[in-house]
Amino acid sequence: MRIFIKLFTTLVQPENLFYAWEEFKRDKGRKEDVLAFEKNLESEIFKLYRELKTGSYKHSGYEDFFISDPKRRHIHKAIVRDRVLHHAIMNILYPLYDKTFIGNSFSCRVGKGNHKGVQALRTMIAKSSKSNTKTVYILKCDVEKFFDSVHHEILIGILKERIKDEKLMSLLIEVIESFTSDRSTLFDRVGLPIGNLTSQLFANIYMDRFDQYMKHVLKVKYYARYTDDFVVVSHDREYLVSLISDISKFLNEQLRLGIHPKKITIRKYTHGVDFLGYVAFPNYMRVRKRTMKRILRRIKEKMVLYKSGSLEREKLDATLFSYLGVLSHANTYRFSEKLKNDYFLSVNNPD
Repeated sequence: MRIFIKLFTTLVQPENLFYAWEEFKRDKGRKEDVLAFEKNLESEIFKLYRELKTGSYKHSGYEDFFISDPKRRHIHKAIVRDRVLHHAIMNILYPLYDKTFIGNSFSCRVGKGNHKGVQALRTMIAKSSKSNTKTVYILKCDVEKFFDSVHHEILIGILKERIKDEKLMSLLIEVIESFTSDRSTLFDRVGLPIGNLTSQLFANIYMDRFDQYMKHVLKVKYYARYTDDFVVVSHDREYLVSLISDISKFLNEQLRLGIHPKKITIRKYTHGVDFLGYVAFPNYMRVRKRTMKRILRRIKEKMVLYKSGSLEREKLDATLFSYLGVLSHANTYRFSEKLKNDYFLSVNNPD
């Protein structure tokens, strides 16, 4: 096992904090809290540095709000100073931990993501089905209320296995304990805030324990995970059924997590597999209908902002091209062409 030592000094260096600021402010626009921090940037960064160096740093509270993307999510937003620190932590820990993760973990990792996850699923299916000559089944599961359920004590214990730097561990504990979900009890503090950059890394570190179990204990050959969604591919349906109890037992006993009872499915590949926003079939790929509806709604919302003068044309175009990129990975030619035609007609129509 790789051990990480003497990281705190590097993490709190002003150079790392200023670099973290540059990464943080990218794509933040002209938001008031960001501008206020930037106005006194050097003073704010060096104040943060002194607090970290002396051990007096305390994580602030959160502003909470809801978004629909597409499902309703409860977001908790830290103040700018804390979010800069989150980037500084990621700068140091991400490259170290990323090397320890399995290849088929696709969430919030450089060079991974949704599209690579779906490609991996199709590759696993091709191998298991001997290039679609055999019937193949896919077990798909979803961890119930994952971010709200991550157990602080277990997460901290996992981090301590590799991190042998007391000052860094104290800082990470400060960040972790800054938030608890409503699933916490008097004896068990749980929850990671959706909105913290560090939550993405902590989630992968937490679920890596499960990944290693799947690959090295259960010896599952074709397995992939994206945050709290995971799939197993096999030509043997009964084998997939038998895995469910072992998976449930491990998640419950080792990570205090549970599989969503209504989101356990075993489907034939020929019937289509819904994974990461796409529905994969043997000879083609679809985008979910609700995803296409969401794309149309988002474009319409951005168009309203553009015509009111609140959004630049460059950013409006970037939104369109981003969605066309999503659609390019599936058989959506007609929808993509209609989207482009309607978009440019609307842009050029002054209303």
